[in-house]
Amino acid sequence: MERINFDHAATTPLHPAVIDVMVASMRDVYGNPSSVHAAGREAKLALNQARDRIAARLGCKPQELIFTSGGSESDNTALYGVAMAAWLKSGKQVKPHLVTTQIEHHAVLHACERLERLGFEVTYVAPDEFGQVQADDIVAALQPNTCLVSVMYGNNEVGTLQPIEQIGARVRERGVLMHTDAVQALGLVPLHLASLPIDFASFSAHKINGPKGVGLLYARTGAAWDPYLYGGNQERKRRAGTENVAGIVGFAEAVELATSDAESAAKIELLGQIRHTLWTELCAQLGAHVVLNGHPEQGLPHILNVSFSGVPTESLLMNLDMEGILAASGSACTSGSLEVSHVLQAMRLDHERARTAVRFSFGLGNTIEQAQFAAHQIATIVTRVRTRR
Repeated sequence: MERINFDHAATTPLHPAVIDVMVASMRDVYGNPSSVHAAGREAKLALNQARDRIAARLGCKPQELIFTSGGSESDNTALYGVAMAAWLKSGKQVKPHLVTTQIEHHAVLHACERLERLGFEVTYVAPDEFGQVQADDIVAALQPNTCLVSVMYGNNEVGTLQPIEQIGARVRERGVLMHTDAVQALGLVPLHLASLPIDFASFSAHKINGPKGVGLLYARTGAAWDPYLYGGNQERKRRAGTENVAGIVGFAEAVELATSDAESAAKIELLGQIRHTLWTELCAQLGAHVVLNGHPEQGLPHILNVSFSGVPTESLLMNLDMEGILAASGSACTSGSLEVSHVLQAMRLDHERARTAVRFSFGLGNTIEQAQFAAHQIATIVTRVRTRR
């Protein structure tokens, strides 16, 4: 049975070119980048070259990039780093305030919940029914003690893009720092960090056909924040811990591939065609029994979130898995059953629509033919399950 991976938003397979450079690095570059001998200098050179390559692609200074273990650490570093710096600057007299949205990745939401338990204030702005937040609502949530606004670039569950440039510009006018979780946007949305009104941005290698366990935090020069991890002097004393050189080299190769003009344009076009094919085929075969979740126009090209009326999410996912089709929900699994996605709840979708939602996400190796085949299989399963109820 052919396995069709329509769950690339969760993780992506390694690109063959990434494997090649990582294997070469693991074989030939064994030194610790902090060592002063020849092997250490070789590792340091590989690290610096990778940072330079990524900076050139993202439109920022190399020294503004800090390598981390992934998107979650990058998010936590930005939130905790800015909040603690602001608190210390006040002489520990005022606990700062942060603004985020109800549809963020849990790496942001759970970090904010922890900050609240520590006495910090957090405002969670609601999106509209398409999963998009409005700049006016973000600005309205600002307080005199607001130190940071964190809004994701593109939602990982429904794919909706946020008006980051508009939000960032208005936040900057008020002297507040801006962070965006751009994990899902990298390679799919043009990013030139120096031109964007943001101060921090989070990225992850395994979302762009790079290795797991490697991430990146962009921190604009001059933005005030404190390190999250302490220990050694790595990453200019901003992130302690021996760098994962092979992973970082692989990350740089993945960024190069994901953002190269010709390959990136072709990839985005193909992903959009796959998404469109699956959606139109589902509509043709299921009619009113299928509905789109997310913004109909302003969305990431590789994510399609739809609800199938009368077919619970876990039932459809189980049947799809038996047919070799990998998909996902944005829900958390508790005691063997799925909870309704916090993103869909924040969008105020009715319970039936929220409990029947499935996310399909596309990437390396997917084809239009797979989308056509999957649509037929999905329609067959949905019809069978609905008939049995």
